[in-house]
Amino acid sequence: MGSNKMNNPFKETMNLYLIVIAVLVITLAYYNSIFGIVGFLAFLSLIVYNWLSDRNKSRKWRKYVEALSTNIDSAARYAVFNLPVPLVVIDIDGKINWYNSKFTDMVAEKSVIGKSILTLIPSLAIEQFKTGEQQDGIKISDKTYNVYANMVNLKDDNPQDMVIMLYWFDTTLQTELKMKYDEEKPVLALVNVDNFEDVMNETKEEKIPFVTSEIEKRVNLWATRMNGMIKRYQKDKYIVIFEAKYLENLEAKRFSILDEVREIDVGNKIPVTLSIGIGVNGKTPALLEEDAYASLELALGRGGDQAVLRKRNTFEFYGGKTKAVEKRNRVKARVIAHGFQSLIDESSKVIVMGHKSPDMDSFGAAIGIYRGVINRGKEAAIVLNEVTEAIEMVYQSFKDKDIYQFINSAQAIELVDENTMVVVVDTHKPSLTECPEIIDQTDRIVLMDHHRRSTEFIDKAVLKYMEPYASSTSELVTEILQYMENKPRIEKEEADALLAGITVDTKNFSLKTGVRTFDAAAYLRRQGADTIRVRQLFQDDMQTFIEKASIVGTAIRHKETIAISTSSIQSESIQLIAAQAADDLLDIKGINASFVIAQKPDGTVFISGRSLGDVNVQIILETLGGGGHLEVAGAQFKDTDIEVVKERLIQSIDQYYEEGASK
Repeated sequence: MGSNKMNNPFKETMNLYLIVIAVLVITLAYYNSIFGIVGFLAFLSLIVYNWLSDRNKSRKWRKYVEALSTNIDSAARYAVFNLPVPLVVIDIDGKINWYNSKFTDMVAEKSVIGKSILTLIPSLAIEQFKTGEQQDGIKISDKTYNVYANMVNLKDDNPQDMVIMLYWFDTTLQTELKMKYDEEKPVLALVNVDNFEDVMNETKEEKIPFVTSEIEKRVNLWATRMNGMIKRYQKDKYIVIFEAKYLENLEAKRFSILDEVREIDVGNKIPVTLSIGIGVNGKTPALLEEDAYASLELALGRGGDQAVLRKRNTFEFYGGKTKAVEKRNRVKARVIAHGFQSLIDESSKVIVMGHKSPDMDSFGAAIGIYRGVINRGKEAAIVLNEVTEAIEMVYQSFKDKDIYQFINSAQAIELVDENTMVVVVDTHKPSLTECPEIIDQTDRIVLMDHHRRSTEFIDKAVLKYMEPYASSTSELVTEILQYMENKPRIEKEEADALLAGITVDTKNFSLKTGVRTFDAAAYLRRQGADTIRVRQLFQDDMQTFIEKASIVGTAIRHKETIAISTSSIQSESIQLIAAQAADDLLDIKGINASFVIAQKPDGTVFISGRSLGDVNVQIILETLGGGGHLEVAGAQFKDTDIEVVKERLIQSIDQYYEEGASK
């Protein structure tokens, strides 16, 4: 029936007319039999005529369709055989069943039937075509092709009996143009002499012209090697524009300009260091400059003496293996203190929080900020979800006093509104704060930290005080407290907490200490801090001492100067024990850096890294997803075991030394 409908689309209409005529004939016969017989004979004649006419039309229609199909088949065959692009038909195993002449011209083979296409084009991935994906950038001789696939089922009753038609489109010109564009697109580098003022201040006056001339000569020579444009826009700042094709060589040499400038010795007592921020993929000059400034800010935030390269959404770091140079003036601390004071006065209340699993520095800094806030007559609270063993002793001095308000994350979320200021101390990573949720609830955020800046950062902070040269965040907070008021009130317990924070991060004033570290400690002593009470905060019980000793006793040497130890101790305070063991390993003669690997009760494997300064443990652990600063760093891992982490750590250490040797 469907076929008939297709052959004569008017048949149903004709049938309707015949039915109407039949009804009329019957009606006529009812009134007059003679007229009825005549009408009936006429009706029969009409039926016969309609049948013959319909049959004739159907025959003509069928011939037309058959002729059309033949023409279409001929046209399709002609189109396939004369397709202007290479075409090959393969089975699901890759064997060639058919091809056109363009394909043989492309592969420079005349007889390919029955051969595997992988013998002709090894880079092809047949499995990828089975999922309907295309393959781009297939190289054949000196040309590049994009390959599109079409799956054809030869038998409806057997889905496995299929062939794959591969169409090859020559994209050589587009590929070459893209390559040329990628090579010639502009790269913007912002070069900053980190310690220009300090170098000049420590250089004899008659030698200053030689130092400045040598800096400019080496930076200019670096730009000239890349056929770049260089412009000095301040006495210690340069802008360099060059083509992207030179970038690969810069990365291979790990930005050797950093070492070249550091080696300047023409009368300067302090080595000169550079920070370089580079933007690559900005679609406009404005975006390129924005990326370069973001990279430079990150380089400076990490202590300087390094190059930071912004590639799309990632940053790459080069250099940064030297200690950050201590700044000798207090202007910045004074400016930060006054700005912080104004923000406190403009806020309804202040929430202070450090990082998860708080240590003595995080807690001490939070207490110091808390004191500064309540001295201004404002309501304050400290977010503290967990009292770790590291802070348990010092926490006892504050928990029972009404003046101090400690809250958990849930309470903090309820307290924060648009007029609340949130102060984050001892971390700049949102994910590591005690309550990341409240960062999004207000635009009033102040950040104070002494760690080298990482790619994860609280960008919306209205006031940032990040100084990687500082021994601890407690040192930074102590300085700020001195400038917030003429005679700030600090309780002796608060002074103890701040001094304890400095003591922990300097390993009893043996690491990362500068003039300002001792100035801060002296100020805290004048405010009532007691070194005996502070030392008592660090005393261990007998079991902890034994566990720490067992970790030290199982350490192995790697590259002679690095100690690595693993621990299977199951303890709630394993993180503190591991950190202390890593510190103790540095007391071994010949050891410059130490790493302790252990596992928390929740299954998280972690590394505590420590250094005397010659080895940058931050760079080593950053490659494993961790962070910190030059002498103290850490990393954590989920869903793995200690031995796997140990192997990854050794690989990262080896890579660190290989890159250092190649510089």
